[in-house]
Amino acid sequence: MPLRLTAYTLASALGAGLAANLDALRAQRSGLVRKQWETTTLDTCIGEVAGLDDFRLRDDLAAFDCRNNRLAQRALECDDFSARVREAIARYGDTRIGVFLGTSTAGILSSKIAFRQRDTATGTWPGDLDYRRTHNSYSVGDFVRSYFGLHGPAWVVSTACSSSAKVFGDAQRMMACGLIDAAIVGGIDSLCLTTLYGFNSLQLVSRNACKPYDEFRDGISIGEGGAFVLLEGGAPAAGEIVVAGIGESSDAHHMSAPHPEGLGARAAMQAALDMAGLQPADIDYINLHGTSTPSNDAAEDKGVTALFGTGPATRFHAGRCRHHAAGFAPALQLPSGQS
Repeated sequence: MPLRLTAYTLASALGAGLAANLDALRAQRSGLVRKQWETTTLDTCIGEVAGLDDFRLRDDLAAFDCRNNRLAQRALECDDFSARVREAIARYGDTRIGVFLGTSTAGILSSKIAFRQRDTATGTWPGDLDYRRTHNSYSVGDFVRSYFGLHGPAWVVSTACSSSAKVFGDAQRMMACGLIDAAIVGGIDSLCLTTLYGFNSLQLVSRNACKPYDEFRDGISIGEGGAFVLLEGGAPAAGEIVVAGIGESSDAHHMSAPHPEGLGARAAMQAALDMAGLQPADIDYINLHGTSTPSNDAAEDKGVTALFGTGPATRFHAGRCRHHAAGFAPALQLPSGQS
């Protein structure tokens, strides 16, 4: 049974909400800007969500305060998403809606800041650091669950670039088992020093705005963003967007590098097609990972063209987005006439 996308929203460096992001895309306006961020001294471009430094969490959720959870609430409050979730709670009950989110670094920045404030003589950390509600990987899942007062299944996936794509599969399996009737899925990753300096140490960060698949591509651009989708079961109405197929794979080629022929990506995309009952020729749009690194782009290209040829239109992520990966391929069925 396809999963219906009954509500969705996002906040990114392009803006908060669907309209702001769509306007930027139509205007071909990038969210990447050259700037110093926090205490960094790197000469690079980043994608920063505006206003997070001054954004306040809801008073009853103040214990969760960190950049990652601020970004989560910022996205939740766009596009009437919260209202749509509360309508679903009224239909199904607060135990029948799951929360499955992806993140790579969660609120690690909060611990980095606390580390600077520790007592240098004793090594004691500041008393206001709440690791469980901020830095812990599950903190954003706990935050979203608490935001809506939900008591159903909830967890957070942290598998690097595929994190918040894999949660669609988690939701699908939980609904197929009859354990839930709906799910909030998505992902949140915020800027942090660990990511910026970590990828820079691997010599993967470009000085300029990244340029996926360009002949002279030279690395990624680090950004932040949050997005949520409300998934529900049932027969889709005319024109509804659905997740028709999901595929996951692991070729065990290397801990971080893809197989040079893109075998894992190809296997995942084939599995998604098989679940959806579609053929490669049925697909007219593919959203690529597009990290802008020579090896990753080349491997993804080989995986895609081996399965689909060169016919479908493709689009690249603008900047570093850890919420999708070629190794996990949800197939979306769009209403007629949309792309």
